[in-house]
Amino acid sequence: MTAKDNKGNNSSGIFYVMYVLSMLLFGTNGYLVSHISLQSSQIVLVRTLIGGILLSAMVLLQNDFTFSRIKPELRNLLAGGIALGLNWVALFAAYRMLNVSLATLIYYAGPMLVLLFSPWLFREALTKRKLTAIIIVAVGLLCITGSIAAGKLSMAGLVTAVGSALFYAALIVFNKRIKNTGGLQTAAIELDVAFVVVLLYVLFTSGFSYPLATDIPYLLTIGLLNTGLAYFLYFSSMQRLPAQSVALISYIDPVSALLFSAWLLNENMTLLQIAGAVFIIGGAILGELGD
Repeated sequence: MTAKDNKGNNSSGIFYVMYVLSMLLFGTNGYLVSHISLQSSQIVLVRTLIGGILLSAMVLLQNDFTFSRIKPELRNLLAGGIALGLNWVALFAAYRMLNVSLATLIYYAGPMLVLLFSPWLFREALTKRKLTAIIIVAVGLLCITGSIAAGKLSMAGLVTAVGSALFYAALIVFNKRIKNTGGLQTAAIELDVAFVVVLLYVLFTSGFSYPLATDIPYLLTIGLLNTGLAYFLYFSSMQRLPAQSVALISYIDPVSALLFSAWLLNENMTLLQIAGAVFIIGGAILGELGD
């Protein structure tokens, strides 16, 4: 192996570390939200404000932004930002109405929906492997929601979590159509658009509330680290890694959310729900492996 090969492997290793770190940061969102007294939409508002300012500043410092470059993709960038804002509002609300573990797992049904409708959205063949993966994930969701009859899950929480999955699927679709705008610029624009969307949502629903002094550290953490830094690591590394690696490593997020919620929040899951978690994660990985 040459010195050049060693350098390339070391560089690739750095991007793997960056990507894994971003997934671990995303996995702690539920823990942070559980310690903030503000309503879910207000937390998302602060998150998009802080993260958007940070990433927009980074884009401006690069001195490489031109409107003419993003204009052909502006419609998808705006739609992606709208989906991102509504996605977070629904997910953070589901955190409170269900629990972090279940909300995160249902949320990750979003990519499966994209697979299901990919023949119509992207003219991609729905292979036997992908169809099998969708069925496995559906079984997992049935296992998780099976306890509704016993009154152990909130129906409103379930609907909200499913809504977050739908918005997540829409976010994937719109971003898949963005070809020429760089990752950092895409993240900055979509976070800024998401802020405007959530601002309007808050104005017409809950209104503004002042955070408690105890909320400030968690708000700063979720804005600066879990949004600004995490999205910078996410988009910077995913462009340098193989697509299959990106897909597989992304499931560190729901797995870490499960572990963090069990460890830090003492959330318990029934055996049926644990089985559902295994089906969802296993099916999602199977769907991303390719044929």
